[in-house]
Amino acid sequence: MTSENDPIRVLIVDDHPIMREGVRSVLSSCPDIVVVGEAGDGEAAITQFRALRPDVTLMDLQMPIKTGVEAIEAIRQEFPGAAFVVLSTFKTDVQAIRALRAGARGYLLKDTLSSDLSKTIRAVHAGRRYVSDVVAAAIATHVNDDTLTGREIAVLKVVAEGNSNSDAARLLSVSLETVKQHMKNIAAKLGSFDRAHAVAIAIKRGIIDP
Repeated sequence: MTSENDPIRVLIVDDHPIMREGVRSVLSSCPDIVVVGEAGDGEAAITQFRALRPDVTLMDLQMPIKTGVEAIEAIRQEFPGAAFVVLSTFKTDVQAIRALRAGARGYLLKDTLSSDLSKTIRAVHAGRRYVSDVVAAAIATHVNDDTLTGREIAVLKVVAEGNSNSDAARLLSVSLETVKQHMKNIAAKLGSFDRAHAVAIAIKRGIIDP
């Protein structure tokens, strides 16, 4: 049982040891925050969370075995009150929205850790949300945009690999006309003027991986 005077217990999850050490260094000067453990992938994060029950978990997104979003979803299924701050290099609205929908309360860019990390941890521990200004602006910019369907994303991923519409139809086991209609819908939703532009926008926003 913790009291208000106890330090905030933090678990660091990132697949780069240097990054974990950097986070530890930033937090070492905060008397009200203590790092209780580390994990290097999403599966290990779940195991460590069960063992340590941290107050706040700092979670990277791109990791082996399980991604950060998958780990957040798995932990919150077992521990609905778990609090997460995503630490990411992605400034895109789609990546941030995925993390927030999974249950993260904070989304912080890694290049702002020295100035924003401790206050973000305190805010999230207190039940508030904190999203980096750059990411919040990206979300606001696209808040009224139509989202791509799963099938449209699948088509776009195949096209991004350099496949023609005919190749995409064959690979996805759909008709050529279906692929063409999906590409037309994608262009309308993303505001793109050709296939290459659609792919570039999707990568920039984090809809598909580069």
